[in-house]
Amino acid sequence: MNERPLRVGLVVNPLAGIGGSVGLKGSDGMYDQALRLGARSQVAERVRQCLAPAVEALAARVAWFAPPGAMGGDHLEPLSAAWQAVGSVATAPTTAADTRSAVDRLCHHGIDLLLFAGGDGTARDLADAFHSAPAALGIPCGVKMHSGVFAVRPGAAAELLIRLARGELLSLVDAEVRDIDEASFREGVVKTRYYGELPVPGDLRYLQQTKSGGRESDELVVREIAADLMANMDHDTLYIMGSGSTLATIMAAMGLPATLLGIDVVYRGELLASDATEQRLLALLRQHPKARILVTAISGQGHLFGRGNQQLSPAVIRRVGTGNISIVATKAKLATLGQRPLLVDTGNPLLDDELAGMKRIVTGYEDHVLYRVA
Repeated sequence: MNERPLRVGLVVNPLAGIGGSVGLKGSDGMYDQALRLGARSQVAERVRQCLAPAVEALAARVAWFAPPGAMGGDHLEPLSAAWQAVGSVATAPTTAADTRSAVDRLCHHGIDLLLFAGGDGTARDLADAFHSAPAALGIPCGVKMHSGVFAVRPGAAAELLIRLARGELLSLVDAEVRDIDEASFREGVVKTRYYGELPVPGDLRYLQQTKSGGRESDELVVREIAADLMANMDHDTLYIMGSGSTLATIMAAMGLPATLLGIDVVYRGELLASDATEQRLLALLRQHPKARILVTAISGQGHLFGRGNQQLSPAVIRRVGTGNISIVATKAKLATLGQRPLLVDTGNPLLDDELAGMKRIVTGYEDHVLYRVA
């Protein structure tokens, strides 16, 4: 199978941590003073410690995207990594605005993971500009590290990237972005402030389920998935429920009858349409432009679209929008794939390509994993 490579965007803050070695307790606004004191940036070496093993291990499994120059491309060139330039070279010294601009441009390129190098200040800039990409991951290069978005060391970021590209099941957590008040810190007072969250891949920690009779444990997990979905349902959104036993169990948890092998439509907690055809779905979408598709995979096979749910046609998916699709599956179901990707076969190759990549899968209550779609 021709698998779409993992699309990784790289953003580097070349000034991160420059004040640490000369005792400035940070780098924000201290670049010139740090240089006068003889500071030397360690960013390039720490980025190399992450990129070198990842580039060597993954080869064609990853497509790299980066701003040219010190904010990205300069770190990929020595490793002979094929990469695509996004944007232009930023004037030195680079600024927070340069970071935000690079992040925005990379997200618009449809990346699967934003790999960034910096400290808490960089993470703040990322939180301001990050959108649409499934996940971000930080290479720790700053003086202070209060945010939960960084790997414990550069090599650990490489390990996570390698596992992700090879299709291993990784959890997806919303990690806090926090930054310290550097002026207070220099006076010996530690004050941190919450600035937001970023979705970050991590080690998957869960107990292996022992199935008795084949369904009990899975049904319990599906109820947890249902609880997560119901807690996040929007009152004015039309929900198109894909076929299969997982979606039927979710419908039952909502107190609604389900068409096991068909498509149902829910609006404001009520069943609006049962066993809907493609034309019925399109008619409803004309009346309700705000919509979301909930779909699961066929166990052991992995298809999301194109097997048993052809009512969810390219026209329906386009009308809903590829960004408005929620994929639900138990971890046991994903495990049956043996690290093979989930599949889409809508009949429209261009749409299939848009649907491919790393996706957030709802696997329980406030429990998500990253998994690839091919």
